Amino acid sequence: MKNNNIIKILSVSDTVEPGLQEPSGSRQLGDIDLIISCGDLPPEYLSSLIDAMKAPLYYVGGNHDIRYQASPPQGGFNLHGRLISFGDINILGLEGSHWYNGGPYQYTEAHMRALIRRLRPRLWWRGGVDVVVTHAPPRHIHDAEDPCHRGFECYHRLIQKYQPRYFIHGHIHRTFNDPADRITVVGQTKVVNTYGYNILEIEN
Repeated sequence: MKNNNIIKILSVSDTVEPGLQEPSGSRQLGDIDLIISCGDLPPEYLSSLIDAMKAPLYYVGGNHDIRYQASPPQGGFNLHGRLISFGDINILGLEGSHWYNGGPYQYTEAHMRALIRRLRPRLWWRGGVDVVVTHAPPRHIHDAEDPCHRGFECYHRLIQKYQPRYFIHGHIHRTFNDPADRITVVGQTKVVNTYGYNILEIEN
């Protein structure tokens, strides 16, 4: 029996997991309430997950998602720059990576900081945020030193000020033998690298 006090989230990013598109994948994972994509995935794949899981999709674009401009995931909702409610949880989305060659979905530190600053009135009005969804990680958490894969310093301020329960990102390609290896705890926030896919159960 489904627990209505728990929201079960399938989060995905960066690599296609063919098994999730099959009926067996849906049966294995059980009832999914929400799909979250952290970017760098084909729009057709994300639309197929909506059909397979019978769940809504919220997504942010990654630095390789240039196709989204002309052909976004059908049936999905673009979270970038938005704070929305799902059940009783507030979810905020921020797309893209650190600027490295001037392509789409790339942001300088100053640009991303300004984006977050513009969201402050909404965050205050809505009582904060429970889940932050990004493509890139915070700086020095799960990130790398090359220009493309550096995280954003301003994400630390976002975590410190609003203390979301989860900060979910992609962009950093790693394999995980233990789901706990995906998670770094910062204060009251669990920073999760969702490369491939991951399941979260969040109290509503």
